[in-house]
Amino acid sequence: MKRKNIIFISSISVLIAFLLVGIFADFLAPYDPNQVDMLNGLAGPSTEHWLGTDHLGRDLLSRLIYGSRSSVFIAFFATGCTLLLGLVIGLLSGYFGGWIDQTIQSIVNIFQGIPSTAFVVAVLGFWGPGIKSLLVAIVVSSWADFSRIVRNQVLEIREKHYIEGARALGAGDFYIIYHHVFPNILPPLLVLVATRIGSTVLTVASMSFLGLGLRAPASDWGIMINDAKLYYLKNFMVLLAPAICLIVFCLSINLIADYLRDVIDQDDGASRML
Repeated sequence: MKRKNIIFISSISVLIAFLLVGIFADFLAPYDPNQVDMLNGLAGPSTEHWLGTDHLGRDLLSRLIYGSRSSVFIAFFATGCTLLLGLVIGLLSGYFGGWIDQTIQSIVNIFQGIPSTAFVVAVLGFWGPGIKSLLVAIVVSSWADFSRIVRNQVLEIREKHYIEGARALGAGDFYIIYHHVFPNILPPLLVLVATRIGSTVLTVASMSFLGLGLRAPASDWGIMINDAKLYYLKNFMVLLAPAICLIVFCLSINLIADYLRDVIDQDDGASRML
């Protein structure tokens, strides 16, 4: 257990570090991420450029720092919007049931039958690349999974005796949902949110890599990897640096999700024993 706690604290620290780097990118970046210096292109690490430069002579460290702002914050914002939409729809579907549940689940089944990556590519192809299009594509392609999980949790909770007791005491639907249903479905949602943030970062990076997400000269890890595919043999750091950032961030998020899942499973096991 101590080992898991150490891993969890380390993962949280890494996540906080990425967030702080993104927030204070203007102060931490040693250079303008879009400052071009053609005479110093693909330079190796040095005291002036700690990680070297890309093919246009732009400082890699500065672009990584600003890339943290774009990649991580887009992932958090998109996941938050997805959670909010899926939570509201799942609560309505699971709590009220009947024709409301049947109608919503018919729509959910349609969205879940479409591969998410293909759906994102289709939306971006229709609306064109950009941050707004990318956010809409991610939210529209992901809300169904959230709503289905929320619905299943609500279906289980609404049959509990304390829900029946609250109704007998005259509590309204909104009061029951807010004070009894939502707090009990929150722990599993935290695990889902953590894993979804990691997958969303990869989606943002992959769409930018394909030229469907953020567009150059924006600083983004996916764009940096796309730029590096022709030049990594001359300076391997142009590929290695953004790839390591993606791996470390996603690994930390997945470790946090694993820890939260283990804690929830232990709590569920203890409650059953009682």
